[in-house]
Amino acid sequence: MKIDVLTLFPEFLSNLSTWSIIGRAVDAKILTLDYINIRDYSRNKHKKVDDYSYGGGPGMVMTPQPIVDAINSVKEDNSWIIYLSPQGKRLDQNIVNRLSKKEHLILVCGHYEGIDNRVVEHYIDEEISIGDYVLTGGEIPAMVLIDSVSRLLPGVLTSEESFSEESHYKGLLEYPQYTRPYDYEGYKVPDLLLSGNHKEIEKWRHYQALKTTFLKRPDILENLELSKEDMEILETIKKELNK
Repeated sequence: MKIDVLTLFPEFLSNLSTWSIIGRAVDAKILTLDYINIRDYSRNKHKKVDDYSYGGGPGMVMTPQPIVDAINSVKEDNSWIIYLSPQGKRLDQNIVNRLSKKEHLILVCGHYEGIDNRVVEHYIDEEISIGDYVLTGGEIPAMVLIDSVSRLLPGVLTSEESFSEESHYKGLLEYPQYTRPYDYEGYKVPDLLLSGNHKEIEKWRHYQALKTTFLKRPDILENLELSKEDMEILETIKKELNK
């Protein structure tokens, strides 16, 4: 996969190429990351990339020309162009899974009061938000998107299990995890996890994943197609909590 990030602050993102899982993907040539400075494409003699908003109002708006020229400098037939925007669809695992199958992503990072809407209407394939709050620019959302997508690329992680059991990958939050020591200041690891009975451990983990999701993110359950068995488990969990 190739990802091009269009930004006014490429230095803010430059360390991504050497960082953790992303760095591993880059080193293995599974992922190519490039950062394009939108300002380099400004035709203004002062390299200006923003102007006052038509109709008045506070703040400046990024002008279309530098952004469109920056997009065209890297755009290919297989490119998928994303604008990191608070008005976009909220990023979730389904979107991440879908984007991980793309060959080329172009991420456009806005600043100030955003970008000229003609760019959004005519040059952007998809708008994505990482949450309902305001950030200074699109660089942090771009980093979140790159991190979440790159770990799903084939060959990046050592085993499919490394991501297929994680929170959100199958819809539910992840079950509780434990490691050594067995007894820490009187708090012990559940004995079942030391039993070697993998079938029972799997059942326990599924139960705990449902319980964790019910307690921490019940909104997730509303959007899942739960099996009859899962519904029965949830009823058991509710009774357990009401005791």
